[in-house]
Amino acid sequence: MSGVRGKPPGRIRIIGGSLRNSRLDVPELAGLRPTAERVRETLFNWLAPVIDGARCLDLCAGTGALGIEALSRGAASVQFVEREPRSAQALRDNLARLGLGATGRVAAVDAAAFLAAAPQPQDLVFLDPPFTLGLWSGLARQLEQGGWLAARAWIYVESPRGGVLELPPTWQLHREGHAGEVRFALYRRALPLS
Repeated sequence: MSGVRGKPPGRIRIIGGSLRNSRLDVPELAGLRPTAERVRETLFNWLAPVIDGARCLDLCAGTGALGIEALSRGAASVQFVEREPRSAQALRDNLARLGLGATGRVAAVDAAAFLAAAPQPQDLVFLDPPFTLGLWSGLARQLEQGGWLAARAWIYVESPRGGVLELPPTWQLHREGHAGEVRFALYRRALPLS
C-alpha cells in the first residue's frame, strides 16, 4: 500500500517511461495511500541506472503504481502482491488495459504468506506495507532469509518519518528522503565476504 498520500483514490498518473501520463484507476478504499508523484520521480531517478531488465517484487502493492512505473521504465517483470481483493482486481484491470499482462502478475494474498512460498530471487523489491500494521521488520526478515533477494538486490522502503525499523544488517542505506510525515529510502543488499 504505497505510502505518501498523493492524488486521492480515483485516478493516478504514471510519470515516466513508455507509459508516461497513462492513468491508473484506483478504487476508493480506506487506508489506500498512493505514493506521491514527486516521491516516485525521485525514486526512479535513483533507480535509472539499474531498472532496465530488473526482476521486481511489489509487496503490499496497493495501487501498483510503483511496480507499473518500474515496468514503464524498462523492468523485465513485476510480481505484485496485494491481499485486498478490490485493489488486486483493479491492479489486474490496469495491467490488462495497459498491455502489461505478460510482464506483470498479481497474487491476491497476504505478503507474509506469499513470502513463505518457494522463493524467486528479485533484483528490486518495493516494501511499502500499510503504516498501521507495522509489518516492515517481519517482511524484511522473510525477504532476506527466504531467498527472495538477488545477491546485490535493491530494496525500496517507505515508512513513517521518525519510525525505527529493524532491517537486516546486509541492507545498506544508499539514499533517503522525506515527504511530509513519510520517509522513503533505497537500500542495497551487500553480503559479507566469505
